[in-house]
Amino acid sequence: MSSPGGNSSSGTTSTTQIQNSSSEGDLQQVLAIDERKRKRMQSNREAARRSRMRKQKHLDDLMAQVNTLRRENSQIMSTINITTQKFSNVEAENCVLRAQMAELSQRLESLDEILNLMNSFNGDTGACDTYLESGAVAGGDMLVYSNNNSWNMNMNMGYLNQPIMASAADIFQY
Repeated sequence: MSSPGGNSSSGTTSTTQIQNSSSEGDLQQVLAIDERKRKRMQSNREAARRSRMRKQKHLDDLMAQVNTLRRENSQIMSTINITTQKFSNVEAENCVLRAQMAELSQRLESLDEILNLMNSFNGDTGACDTYLESGAVAGGDMLVYSNNNSWNMNMNMGYLNQPIMASAADIFQY
């Protein structure tokens, strides 16, 4: 099995060299590909690590914001409760004052009526003194006037000196 050139060993050697050089080129190419693959994997690991760190930092920031908002919400709720309590107290006091005002207004009207009635006796404010000196009898709830006119007047005057008795418990019926 000899080659036509008579040199069979040199043909095999060149083929082996071509295969070896071809194998070396393939090997270098494979190594280059492996190196690129390894660098890419390392780069991807770093990118994933940075991404996890950013995600964790974002999560930590959100948790801090949640805690801050909860504290603010708690403070606001406390302020609302205090303000509501103050409002209720002022509202109760306002109701008591309105009841007292209504009672005082009613008393004032009654006193004005009595004053007008007394003024109608003589047409002046001195009629009250004349009224009592001329034989007016004060007895309990009745005041009877007996003068030359023979006119009698009955009125309930016991309420004029009574204190105002209004409280929040009487007004509010929750």
